[in-house]
Amino acid sequence: MKWNWQRDDWPHFTYDKSQLEALEAQFLKSEGILLGAYKHLSEDDKDALKIEIISNEAIKTSEIEGEFLNRESVQSSIRRNFGLATDGRQSSPAEQGIAEMMVDLYQSFNEPLTHEKLFAWHRMITAGRSDLVDIGKYRAHQEPMQVISGYHGKINVHFEAPPSDQIPSEMDLFMAWFNGTAPGGVSPLPALTRCGIAHLYFICIHPFEDGNGRVGRGIAEKALAQTFGEPTLIALSAAILQKRKEYYNALEQANKDNEITRWLVYFANTIMEAQAYSNVYIEFLIGKTKLYDRLRDRLNERQNKVLARIFKEGPTGFKGGLSAENYITITKTSRATATRDLNELVEMEALTKTGERKHTRYYLKIT
Repeated sequence: MKWNWQRDDWPHFTYDKSQLEALEAQFLKSEGILLGAYKHLSEDDKDALKIEIISNEAIKTSEIEGEFLNRESVQSSIRRNFGLATDGRQSSPAEQGIAEMMVDLYQSFNEPLTHEKLFAWHRMITAGRSDLVDIGKYRAHQEPMQVISGYHGKINVHFEAPPSDQIPSEMDLFMAWFNGTAPGGVSPLPALTRCGIAHLYFICIHPFEDGNGRVGRGIAEKALAQTFGEPTLIALSAAILQKRKEYYNALEQANKDNEITRWLVYFANTIMEAQAYSNVYIEFLIGKTKLYDRLRDRLNERQNKVLARIFKEGPTGFKGGLSAENYITITKTSRATATRDLNELVEMEALTKTGERKHTRYYLKIT
């Protein structure tokens, strides 16, 4: 069997543009609405959204690769990189590294892509690693770079990348393609199309010893941001992680042929799902502002503390809803006071109430 890079038409990908046109139009329309809503947020809420989306992406892009990071440590590191106040929490090298990469991606999205930029990202995401030979440079080992599963005697090769001695020339071609298809480039491409090709193209080259997935998703987000001339704040990795098996299956199907319509439609829909999440989060922050404006000077210190804690959980709130026990734990108050406070929050239409007795749960009421 030949891999796509072994075929005569590599790397000239073909696809049916008509299957992407409606998605491209909807993406541009939705992104315009999202960016318009973002501009109406307060500066504090803009910072909150930026930190939430970027930290979520840092955590999820690592989790896709089986690496689990501490959310508070990652957020603290991201805030530090942006020059914002932190709680002084210490972060591991891995947490600091992925935070540094995501902030750099946010701040330098409009710059042309270069080998040096990819090397810098690779050094960031492999911070603290001692098991790799080629850090901050393309792989040079002689053995095949393969994506495999199974065990000894029953190995399944899902993909084999070009040999290491071809990587410099392959990446030269990739750089020329990526920068040439950017807005203002010699051959600009629509946003979703360029993003999908960029991610697949890079992953098929697999230029690094490790970390290709994280760098490849960073490249995809850079491609999207360049379309609008500003960071998109799209939760791409979070959307991929929700259907990780589908993501890997789509990649495996796409690495055997250079007709990639199916891949591009899949990836475009994934981006649309990510965009929808960001839109929900912005609406959530706008609802938060309206709620606090409506309840100004009506909340006691305990109620303020609990609402702030619920808002910290994001649009989904506490898993399973807020209970009286949660309220008591957060405020260190008595059950009678907690019950009175919660009833007042329901009366003020800050919370809605479901269930009875020990099954009673409370949820934010945001309109």
